[in-house]
Amino acid sequence: MSAEARAAVELDQSSVGRVSRIDAIQQQAMALVTERNRERDLQRIKAALVRIDEGEFGYCVDCGESIAEKRLKFNPSVPQCVDCAP
Repeated sequence: MSAEARAAVELDQSSVGRVSRIDAIQQQAMALVTERNRERDLQRIKAALVRIDEGEFGYCVDCGESIAEKRLKFNPSVPQCVDCAP
C-alpha cells in the first residue's frame, strides 16, 4: 500500500467538503482491507507450499483427513476439510 493510502486523511473540510472527506476515509479503509486480504492470501499460499514440501498437501491440518479434490481445485491454499473449516 502506498504511503499516500496509509496517511491519515487530513482534508480541509471547508474547501473539500464533508462528502469528499467521507469518500477519502472510505477509500483509505478499503485500501487497508485489500492489503490485509493480500497479506493473508500470501501467507496461506506460503503455508500450502510448505505442506507440499512436507508431503502433507491435500490433508486437513486439523483432523488429517483428505481434503476433497473439488475444494482444492477451487482454492489450492485451503488448509482444512469442509468439516473442520471455520
